[in-house]
Amino acid sequence: MQEEQLDIFDEAGQHIGVETRSEVHRLGYWHQTFHCWIYRVVDEQIELLFQKRHPQKDTCPNLLDITSAGHLIASEQPCDGMRELEEELGLSVSYEELDLIGVIRDVMLAPTIIDKEMCHTFLYECEQPLREYRVQEEEVTGLFWVRLHALEQLFAGENGQMTVNGFLLEENGEQKDTDRIVTKADFVPHEAHYYRQVFAAVKSRVANR
Repeated sequence: MQEEQLDIFDEAGQHIGVETRSEVHRLGYWHQTFHCWIYRVVDEQIELLFQKRHPQKDTCPNLLDITSAGHLIASEQPCDGMRELEEELGLSVSYEELDLIGVIRDVMLAPTIIDKEMCHTFLYECEQPLREYRVQEEEVTGLFWVRLHALEQLFAGENGQMTVNGFLLEENGEQKDTDRIVTKADFVPHEAHYYRQVFAAVKSRVANR
């Protein structure tokens, strides 16, 4: 299979060429991604939907992450990232239904990867029951609702753990409902400013709707 080709950018955000995904991560070029956070309000509490990453992912395996996300390949626009919602979650949504937060820069380092993303970040309020999601088993192994207030306390070090509820996929592909106790280490370590911007945006949207 031919490797994905990604647009690459300099520190000022200017397009400087195209490179393979592996080289982009090896050399630490800025590149574009699509991020969509699904949320809901239950008993006046905001909840964010996190996916559990597949154990074979090259970055952050088994951790809880953005509801749906993926790379934009060369020449693609943010609207092209909508395929991630369909592929990963089986969710058909129009681009116009998404609420744009903006482009948030996020850097994560791993032993062999320098991941420097320009994240086109969106919100989508959705009350769909978890049982109706059809997750891409090669990418996602579960979905969990996470209460935003408790998550902020966890990230701030005010609490050492919290409970999340959702499902995990069993080997036969069936969804098994489960509650899990998690710590900060169970979440993908996006930069603190990335999480702050997302959390502030969703709180603002709920307060002003």
